[in-house]
Amino acid sequence: MRLSKTLLLITACLAQPLAGQATDSLALARRVVAAASLAAKEYALGVVPAGGQITQPEEVDEAKLFIQQAQFDVPGLPLPARAKSQYALAHIAQLLEALAAPDSVSRATDSLVALITAAAGGPKVVEPLPNRPPSLERGALVYREQCAACHGESGRGDGPKAKSLKGPPPANLADPAVMGNKSLLDIFRRIAVGTPGTAMPEFAEDLPAEDRWAVASYVAAMQYGGSATAAVFAAVRHQIDSAFARRSDKIAVDAYMTFEQVETAIRAKNAGLASELEGNFAWLRTRVAKADDAERHTIRERLLAGLERAERVVADRQSGMSLFVASFFLLVREGFEAILIVAALMTFLAKAGASERRREVARGAWAAVGASLITWVLVELLFQVTPGQREMIEGVTMLVAAAVLFYVSYWLLSKIEADKWTAFVRGKMQSALSSGSGLALSAVAFLAVYREGFETILFYKALFTSAGASTVPVVGGIAAGAVGLVAIYLLVNQLGLRVAMKPFFAVTGVMLYYMAFVFAGKGVAELQGAGIIPLTVIEGAPRIPVFGIYPTVESLIVQGLLLALAIVAAIWAMRPKAKPSGAAAERDLLRSQ
Repeated sequence: MRLSKTLLLITACLAQPLAGQATDSLALARRVVAAASLAAKEYALGVVPAGGQITQPEEVDEAKLFIQQAQFDVPGLPLPARAKSQYALAHIAQLLEALAAPDSVSRATDSLVALITAAAGGPKVVEPLPNRPPSLERGALVYREQCAACHGESGRGDGPKAKSLKGPPPANLADPAVMGNKSLLDIFRRIAVGTPGTAMPEFAEDLPAEDRWAVASYVAAMQYGGSATAAVFAAVRHQIDSAFARRSDKIAVDAYMTFEQVETAIRAKNAGLASELEGNFAWLRTRVAKADDAERHTIRERLLAGLERAERVVADRQSGMSLFVASFFLLVREGFEAILIVAALMTFLAKAGASERRREVARGAWAAVGASLITWVLVELLFQVTPGQREMIEGVTMLVAAAVLFYVSYWLLSKIEADKWTAFVRGKMQSALSSGSGLALSAVAFLAVYREGFETILFYKALFTSAGASTVPVVGGIAAGAVGLVAIYLLVNQLGLRVAMKPFFAVTGVMLYYMAFVFAGKGVAELQGAGIIPLTVIEGAPRIPVFGIYPTVESLIVQGLLLALAIVAAIWAMRPKAKPSGAAAERDLLRSQ
C-alpha cells in the first residue's frame, strides 16, 4: 500500500505543470525559452537564407553561446520536460554546426519553445505579458541605474565603464542597424538572460518583470532619438511584416502586445480608430497562418493604413519652437502689411494736402478690425460640429490656407523690389483719392486691413489645428507678434524708420511658403482621417511631421505639386526685367517727385 501511494505521488508530481512545482524550475524554463529564441534570431542574422554560408561570424558565435547556455539550464527542469528539451537542444546545436538554413533552426526552436511552454502551463506562464503598458519614465530610471554605466546615457555604448570591460564592447543601442531587427520581446528576453560571452549580465533575478518590460521599451526607443511613440509604431510595423512573411500567429501576438503601449493614447483621442485597429489585430492573430494571399493582403493594407492614422493622432505635433516662430511670423507679416498700407494712405493724404480726410481711412481700418473679429466668431461656430465633420472642415481649412499662403508667398517674392511695392501702393491711393469720395478711401483701408484680418484668421485656425493640444507656443507667438507690431508702428510712425522691404519680403515669403507646404500635407491627412480621401501607404517613404510629410501617395502628390509650382513661381519672379524706355522712365521720375 505504501509503495502504491509513493508511485501515485511520483506520477502526480511528474504530471504537474512546471508552474506548480519549484519556482526555480519555472525560472529555468523561462531562461531556456529566452535563450533558445534569441539563438534563432542571432543565427538568422549571421547566415544566408539558404544556409551554408556565414555572413556575420559574431552572430553565429552568439547563437551557439545562447544554445550552450540553454543546455546548461535544462538539467534543472523536471524529468518529463528535461529529456525532450535536451534532445531538442542537441538537434538545434547540430543544425548550427551544419550551417543549416535559418528557417530550419527557427522551426526547431519553435518546437522546443512549444514543448516547454506546454509543460509550464501555457505562454502566459513562461513569458508573462505586462499587466499594463510599460512605463517609459520607469524604464529611463532603471536604464540610468543599471545600464548607462556601460551603454552610455544615450545608448551609444560609450558609458564610463565601456573601455574597461573585457570581451566585446557594449552594443550601440541607438544604431538602427543593430536594433532594427529586434522586437520588444527580444529585448526583454536579452535583459532577462543576459548575453553569454560578454559583460552583459542577466537581470531576471535582480529586476521584476515590470521593470524589465519598462527598460526594454525605453531601449527600443533609443534608435529613434528617444521618441518612444515612433519606436512603438516602427516596431509594430516590423512585427506585422514578420508575421505575414512567416505566417506566424506568435509574432502577430508580439505585434499586438507592442501596439498596446500606445493603444490607451489612441483610444483617448479616437476611440473608433482604436477599436478598428483592435479588430484588425484580432484577425491577424487568428488568421495570419491560415488565410489566402488576397485576404492577407487586404488585412495588411488595413493595418498599415490604420497605424498611419493612429501615429498622426498621438505623435505628429510640431515642436514648441517651430509653432512659436510660425505664429510670430504670421501676425507680424499680416499686421505689418496692414500697418504699411494704412500708413502709406495717411502719408499720401498729407502730401496731397488732404490731411482732413485721414479720419475716413481710420474709419475703414477700424471697421475692418471689427469685421475680422465677427469673422473669427463665425469660424468658431462653424467648427462646433461632429468629430467627423470637424475633421473634414479642418482638412479643407488647411488646404485653403495652404493655397492662400502659397499665393501670398509668391506675391511677396514678386514684390521684393521696393519700387514695385511703392508703385503698387501708390496706384491704390491715387485711384481712391481721384474718385473724390470719402467712402472710396475708407473702402481702400477696409479692404486692405480686412484682407489681412481674414487671412490671419484662416492661417491661425490652420495653425491651431496643426498644433493640437500644444496651443501655448502659438499663443506665445501671437503675444510676441503683437509686441513686435506695436514696436514697428512706433518706429515707422513716430521715428520715421525706413523698413528694408527686400529682406522683409524675402524672409516672410520663404516662411509663408514653408507653412503652406506643411498645411498642404496636414490638410490631406485630416481629410484622410475623415474618410474623404483614400489613404495609400508608401512603405519606406519618409515621415517628417515638422514639414507635414507623411508616407502616403495622396499627401506626397499634393506637396510635390506645391513644390513644382514654387519652383516655377520663383523662376518667374526672378526673371530679368526689360529696362523701361526713356519716356516711361521720365514718367516714373515725375511720379516719384
